[in-house]
Amino acid sequence: MRRVAVVLACLAVAVSVLLAPGSSAAPADVGPSYYAFKLPAGTSPNTFPAPPPQSVAALVRDGFDISHGHVLVATRAEVDQLRDRGVQLTKIGNVYQPVARAATGTTYYGGYHTVLGHEQHNASVAADHPELVRLYDIGDSWKKTRGQGGHDIQALCITKLAAGDCALNTSGKKPKFVLHAQIHARELSTGELAYRWIDLLVTSYGKDPEITSLLDTRELWVIPIANPDGVDVVAAKPSEPVLQRKNVDNSAGGCPATDAGVDLNRNSGFQWDAAQGRPCEETYPGTRAVSEPETVAVQGLLEKIFPDTKGEVGSPATADTTGVFLTLHSFGNDILAPYGYTNTDAPNKAALVALGKKLGASNGYPVYTGDGGVGYFAPGSTDDWLYGTRGVPSYTFEIGPDTGACGGFFPAYSCMDSTFWPANRPAFLYAARAAATPYGKLP
Repeated sequence: MRRVAVVLACLAVAVSVLLAPGSSAAPADVGPSYYAFKLPAGTSPNTFPAPPPQSVAALVRDGFDISHGHVLVATRAEVDQLRDRGVQLTKIGNVYQPVARAATGTTYYGGYHTVLGHEQHNASVAADHPELVRLYDIGDSWKKTRGQGGHDIQALCITKLAAGDCALNTSGKKPKFVLHAQIHARELSTGELAYRWIDLLVTSYGKDPEITSLLDTRELWVIPIANPDGVDVVAAKPSEPVLQRKNVDNSAGGCPATDAGVDLNRNSGFQWDAAQGRPCEETYPGTRAVSEPETVAVQGLLEKIFPDTKGEVGSPATADTTGVFLTLHSFGNDILAPYGYTNTDAPNKAALVALGKKLGASNGYPVYTGDGGVGYFAPGSTDDWLYGTRGVPSYTFEIGPDTGACGGFFPAYSCMDSTFWPANRPAFLYAARAAATPYGKLP
């Protein structure tokens, strides 16, 4: 996989050693580092579906993995390639942070949980709290469908169970909040936030009045690891995780193992775009919409539990729509609301942004739509699909800053306690409360 994750801020570049065309300077280290970058003067704006060659979208389609506004994760060779294209680069940080704790059988990189760790946790929670938890196998990972090992895609429904609850249909009486994590395997903080959210719910029932009330009146669904095969690749090097974004589907052929896979957040059944990337590139959307078993699993669950209250793409969701969906990504410290595939406003944009701002009250994340905030469009994303086909308010949380010990894809594990969990726990609780009337009077 090409080791470039760009966080595009075309307006400002950190002040440090500037690498520009013709400069003799070059990064001393061969491994990946974070760089601020600036496109050549006169860069054209992004357009969809055919971006001009000098644009962030064009860099994405050329295989450079753009994650957010203005930071690039690149090796020396990739820096040289971009420099030859006129891109100015400034090194601003290291990809890897010091690891305080050794890996165990179920953790890596200081404490992050492996897929096995999540699976054992899910099973334990379901066994220990049968009155609160139902654990579902909602489908298989790509490797499992090929008989190459792999994993089940697991989802938990957490509520004070009564007749009809967690029944995998749309007739349940309780509004639903869904937290979806680690669809991009290298975004470590996201799965860990889901892990902590599960623990908070099951250990606080009967003790914390707010959480007790939520479990009495809501179904709280969690998909902790949406891309388990990819997470296996990431965790294979416990002290220096692998920068694996996609799943591991290598059926397109011709790609090195580190470049193979499909971007599951470009593979949904809504506004899928074949031009998002070629097979070896980070945003490769697959051979067709919903080509990947992981996508089938997640969409299948969401179709079962959420009715369609929206109808046509240009129609608004009805005022009585219930439910909220959050998909966790990193990094950038912002919230993305539908639509992400276009700058055309979603029919419910005002209400979506209003709820998004409420969700951002605890973490301070601003709310963007279209290519705002990230600098590129994302056709075929999970949140656009759910809002576009079911009308459910759906958001991407980009967890963490660009740089520093808590920045990037691989933040120090201590950042879970110091920053990410305290900032986002209240947002998750608010999303659960808002699920009853997301387009009406907010809590």
